[in-house]
Amino acid sequence: MNHHAAPSWIRDAICWQVYPLGFCGAPRHREDLGGEGYGGADGENVVHRLRRLEGWLDHLLSLGANVLLLNPIFDSVSHGYDTLDHRRPDPRLGDEEDVDALIAACHERGIRLVLDGVFNHISPLHPVARRAIAAGPDSEEGARLRWAGRSPYGFEGNEDLVELNLADPVVQDRIVEVMSLWLDRGVDGWRLDAMYAAGAEAWAPILQRVRAAHPEAWILGEVIHGDRPAFAAASGADSITQYELWKAIWSSLHDHNLFELAHALRRHQDALAAPGGAHPLTFVGNHDTTRIASQLSDGRDLAVAYALLALLPGVPTVYAGDEFGAIGVKEERPGGDDAVRPWFPGSPEEVLAADDDAAHPHHLTLLAPSAAPRILEAHRRLLGLRRRLPWLATAAVHVDEDALENTWAQVVLSPSDGEDAAALILVLNLSDQARPAPGEVLEAVSGADLLDGVGPAQPGTVPAHGAALVVGSGA
Repeated sequence: MNHHAAPSWIRDAICWQVYPLGFCGAPRHREDLGGEGYGGADGENVVHRLRRLEGWLDHLLSLGANVLLLNPIFDSVSHGYDTLDHRRPDPRLGDEEDVDALIAACHERGIRLVLDGVFNHISPLHPVARRAIAAGPDSEEGARLRWAGRSPYGFEGNEDLVELNLADPVVQDRIVEVMSLWLDRGVDGWRLDAMYAAGAEAWAPILQRVRAAHPEAWILGEVIHGDRPAFAAASGADSITQYELWKAIWSSLHDHNLFELAHALRRHQDALAAPGGAHPLTFVGNHDTTRIASQLSDGRDLAVAYALLALLPGVPTVYAGDEFGAIGVKEERPGGDDAVRPWFPGSPEEVLAADDDAAHPHHLTLLAPSAAPRILEAHRRLLGLRRRLPWLATAAVHVDEDALENTWAQVVLSPSDGEDAAALILVLNLSDQARPAPGEVLEAVSGADLLDGVGPAQPGTVPAHGAALVVGSGA
C-alpha cells in the first residue's frame, strides 16, 4: 500500500484534454519509416505542428481550466499509442524545442502540462521489441516483453501494440528514466495509459521511485473497470479515470432514467470516501469515446451533462471540442477513432466563425454551428462557478431519494473537510416543462436556450432539459 499526499494543486485542477496528432492535423501514419531502422533510410520529415497548441492556451484559461492534458506526443508509427521512442517527440508534431516552448507557454500562463505515458505497450518496431523478438521469449532480451507462447503478446489483440513486461527490472528502470526525464524538463504530471493492464502491483515500485524525486507530479491512471480507489492506493496513483460515472451520465440522459445516474452517484460517493478515491478524473467524453453530443438523443440534454461535469466532485476534464458542441462517433474498426480525434483550426474564433466547409479531411464537426457560442458560454459559466466554489472538488454527494423521478433529480452537494460553506442542490430536469426550483437559484442552464437561443429560463425555475444550482431548504 502506497501512502502519499497527492499534489496540492490537483484539488483545484480543471483539465482541457487534447489529442495532439489529430488536433494539429498530423498525417495518420508516418511516411518516413522505410529504413531498416525507423526514421532511417527515407529520412525524417520534422514538421513543427505542436506550436499550433500555443494559440489555444488562452482559450483554455477562458474556459476556467488550468491544466492541459495531452494524449501522446512521442515518436510513434501512427496513432501515438504504438511508440517508437519515448525520449523524443513525434516528428509529425515537431522536436524537443517545440515541447520546451509549449511547456514555457503553459507555465507563463499558470497552466500545468500533463503528458500521456504509453508504457504498457510499444510498437514492434521499437528497438526494445525488435531485440526481444529476435532473441525469443527465453532470452534475457525477451524478458522485456510479455509473450503468448512463442509470439509477443498484443495489447487487447493488437499485434502492432506489443506489451512490455512491467515486472522486468530493466523495463522498470527505463520507465522511471523516461518519466523523470520529462518531469525534469518541466512537465507537471503523467497520464498512464492502460494502467489497468499491468496492474497496481507492477506500477507501485515505478511510481515510488518517480515520486521520490518529483513529489508534486500528478499521476493519473487509466483504469476502466474494477475498484478504482483500491487500485490507486495500491499503485500510488493520485487519480483514476471515472468511467463508471461517464457511462451513467450519457446513458441516463439518453434514456431519461435518472435512477441510473443516482445509482452511479452513490457509488461515486462511496469511492470518494475510500482510501485512494479522493481525486477521480471525471469526464463526459475523451479520445476513446463517442462525443457526448452524439451520445444523446436530445441535444437539449447537453445542458445537464455539462452541469454534471462542471459541478460534481473530482477533477473535471473537458475533451477539446465538446465546449463547442462537437460531434463524432467512435467505431470499432481500423481508423474508427478518427471522427473523435479531429483537426482544429488555428484559433477558437475560427471554430465559432466556421460554416460546414471541410477545410481539412478530418475537421472538427459541430452539432449546431449556430449554437457553438452559447455552448461555449455555458461551459465558461459552469466552470467559472466551479472555480468560485472550490469546495465542490471534494464535496460529498447525496441524491434526494424522495424527490427522484426518471426525469428529475436533486443532487445534494455538501462541503467536506470542515469547509465553511452552505450545502447546495444541483437540480436536474430532463422533462419538457420548467418546474419550480426547491430554493434560491444561483445558476441555471437551459437546454433549449443552449441549442436554439430561445432565451434563459424563468427566474426561480429549473428549466426544461436543464439544470440549476440551488441553495435550498432541503440541502
